[in-house]
Amino acid sequence: MSKLGLIIKREYLAKVRNKSFVVMTFLSPILMVGMIALIVYLTKVNDNETRVIGVLNQSDYFSTDFQGTDNTSYVKFRDVDLEAAKDSIIKMGLYGLLYIPNAPNLERVAENAVFYTKDAPGSSVVTNLESVFENRLRMERLQDLGVSASDFNKLDLSFEINTTTFSGEQNLKGINEIKAFIGGGFGYLIMMFIIIYGGFVMRSVIEEKTSRIVEVIISSVKPFQLMLGKIIGTSLAGITQFVIWIISASLLLGMLVFIFGIDPSALNSGAENTPGLIGGAANFANSETTMQLYANELFKIPWAMLITFFMIYFILGYLIYSSIYAAIGAAVDNEADTQQFIFPIILPLMLAIYVGFFSVFNNPHGPIAVGFSLFPLTSPIVMLMRLPGGIGEGGVPVWELLVSIALLVVTFIGIVWLAAKIYRVGILMYGKKPSYKDIFKWLKY
Repeated sequence: MSKLGLIIKREYLAKVRNKSFVVMTFLSPILMVGMIALIVYLTKVNDNETRVIGVLNQSDYFSTDFQGTDNTSYVKFRDVDLEAAKDSIIKMGLYGLLYIPNAPNLERVAENAVFYTKDAPGSSVVTNLESVFENRLRMERLQDLGVSASDFNKLDLSFEINTTTFSGEQNLKGINEIKAFIGGGFGYLIMMFIIIYGGFVMRSVIEEKTSRIVEVIISSVKPFQLMLGKIIGTSLAGITQFVIWIISASLLLGMLVFIFGIDPSALNSGAENTPGLIGGAANFANSETTMQLYANELFKIPWAMLITFFMIYFILGYLIYSSIYAAIGAAVDNEADTQQFIFPIILPLMLAIYVGFFSVFNNPHGPIAVGFSLFPLTSPIVMLMRLPGGIGEGGVPVWELLVSIALLVVTFIGIVWLAAKIYRVGILMYGKKPSYKDIFKWLKY
C-alpha cells in the first residue's frame, strides 16, 4: 500500500508541476469569464439590432396589420412596381421586402404573397410574418361563418390550466425541465472530466511504455498498483484543477458583475423568446409572484444531497472509465493507434447526455430514463438529471438509487479486474498494433 501511495504522489506532482497544467489552471477561468462577458455583450448588441422590412402592398388588405416592434420596423412603399421596390431595398440595405399582390380575395392574396431577402431569413422573422397572415385569414374565415370581430378577439384568447399537487401546492410550468437541466449540468461536468483526464491517464501510460521507463517501474511494483496509482493520482490533479477553476471563475465573475455593472439576466434574454424545450422552460410569466414561486422551487432543490451524490457518481464513473483508458494506453504503442478504441468508450457518454436530456425532460420516471439511470456506463450522467427532483415520493425511488450505485461499484470492480489483465500483458507488448481479438486473448492469460 505504501508503494501505491508513492505512485499516487508521483503522478499527482508530475501533473500539477507541468507548465501547461499550471498555465491552463489559471488561464482557463479568465477565458471562461471572458466568454461569458462576450456572450452578454453580443446578446445586448443583438437585442439592439432592428430589422427594417419594406412592405409593398398592392391589395385591399393588410393596410394596418404590420406594426413595428422593438426588433422589427416596416417601411411602406407606394406607387412603385415590384422591381423598383427590390432595387430600393438593395440600395438602402434593408433586411427584406414583403410583397403582397392584388387579388380578388384574401385567400388568393395570401397565397401569392412573397418575402424577398438577400439571404435566407431567420425563422423568427418568417414566423412573425406568417402569424400576421394566419390571424387575418382566421378572422376572415370566421367572419364568413358569421363570427364578428369582437367575438373573434374572445375566441383568440390563450389559456393556461392551473396545476397543483394533491397536497395543494402549485405546479409550475417548465420546472421539471429546469431541474433536469441543472442535473444535466452536473452530468456534463462528469463527462468532460472523464474525457479530459481519462485521456491524461492514457497518454501517461503510453509515454512510459514507449520510453521503456515502465520496465524499470514494474520491477518494483505490481502492474495493478501502477495502473491504480496513475488513475487516482491523475484524478486528484484534475480535482485540484477543477476546484481552482470554480473558485477563481466565481471570484472573477463577481468582480466583472460588480465593476462593469453587467446584468446577469441578460444571459437569459435571448432564451426567453426561443422556441424549444429549454426556451419554453425559460419563458416565465412576468409577474413578480410567479418569479418568486420559481425562485422558491429552485431553493427547494436538495442541493446538499445533489452535490453529495454528484461526488459519488463522479468518483465511481471516473474510476470505471479511466481504468478503460489506462488499459487502452497499455495496449498500444502510440496515441494514433487509440482511435479504434476511443469511440466505443465515448459512445455511452454521448448517449447519456443526449438520450438522457430527451427522456428526462419529457418523462423523468419513464422506462428510458430509468433504464439509462441504472445502466452503469450512463447512470453517472442520467441519474444526476433525475436527482434534482428529490429522492422518494415524487422523485427518484430509493431502490433505484441504491441499485444504480451498487451496479456502479460492481461494474468498477469488474472493469478494474479486466483492465488490470490487459494492462499487465499490454504494458510490455511492443511493435504490434493490437486488435480486439488480441485484447480478448490477453484477458485469458
